[in-house]
Amino acid sequence: MSTSTRGTGTSGTGTRGTGTYAPAPGAAPLARMIAAQTAFETKLLLRNGEQLLLTVIIPSLLLVLFSTVDIIDTGADRAVDFLAPGVLALAVMSTAFTGQAIATGFERRYGVLKRLAVSPLPRWGLMTAKSLSVLVTEVLQIVLLTVIAFGLGWSPEGSPFAVLPLLVLGTAAFSGLGLLMAGTLRAEATLAAANLVFLLLLVGGGVIVPLDEFPDAARSVLGLLPISALSDGLREVLQHGAALPWGDLGILAVWAALGLGAAGAFFRWE
Repeated sequence: MSTSTRGTGTSGTGTRGTGTYAPAPGAAPLARMIAAQTAFETKLLLRNGEQLLLTVIIPSLLLVLFSTVDIIDTGADRAVDFLAPGVLALAVMSTAFTGQAIATGFERRYGVLKRLAVSPLPRWGLMTAKSLSVLVTEVLQIVLLTVIAFGLGWSPEGSPFAVLPLLVLGTAAFSGLGLLMAGTLRAEATLAAANLVFLLLLVGGGVIVPLDEFPDAARSVLGLLPISALSDGLREVLQHGAALPWGDLGILAVWAALGLGAAGAFFRWE
C-alpha cells in the first residue's frame, strides 16, 4: 500500500519542510509588478471605445479631412506638412491628458485606486505603470498617424532625435495636468472638463488652425499653452528642419513641473 505524502511534506523528488510552498508566496519583484500593471492598463485603454475615439479615430479623421479638403489656409505648400505635427501633438494630449484624466477619475470614484493603493504595488509604482501605459499607447498612435501622413504625401524634415524630448516633455506635462484633474475633481466633473479642454485646445492650440490667424493679444497667450508649445515645436523640427526648439521645450518643462508637482501634492486616492 502506498503512503500519502500530503501531511509529511515529502515527495518523490525530495523532502521539503512542513508548511512550505513552491513557488514561495509573496509579492513579485517590483519591476515585474510594474510591467504587469502596465500591460493591464494598456489593455483597458485599448478596449475602451471612448478612449479609442479620442486617441485614434478623431486624430486620424482630422488628419485625413483637413489634408484632403481645402478648408483652412495652413500657409504650407501641402496642408499635411502643417497638419501632421499638430495632429501628433493632439494624439499626445488625447492620451496623456484627456484619456488618462477620465479613466483615472472613474477608477477613483469606484474605489479601484483605493484598493490598488493597499496592494503590494506601491503608489508610485502604480503611477509609473499608468505613465508607461500612456507611452505605449502613444507609440502606437504615432506609428499609425505617421503611416497615414506618409500616405497623404507627408515629407518630414529634421531629426527624430529632436522630436523625442518634445514628446517626452509633452507627455509629462499633459499627464501631470490629467492626474491633477482626476485626483481633485469628481468623476463626472472630470469627464466634462477633460472633454471641454480637449475641444478648446483643439481649436485654439495651433493644431489645425495656425496661431497666426488669431489676434496678436490672443496669440501671445495661446502660445504659452502646452499644446501650442508641443505642436509648434514638432512643426519647427518636422516641417522646417530646425534643431531642438529650446523655447517650446522650456514651456513644456515648466508645465510638466507644475502639473506633476501639483498632482503629487493634491491628488486624493479616494
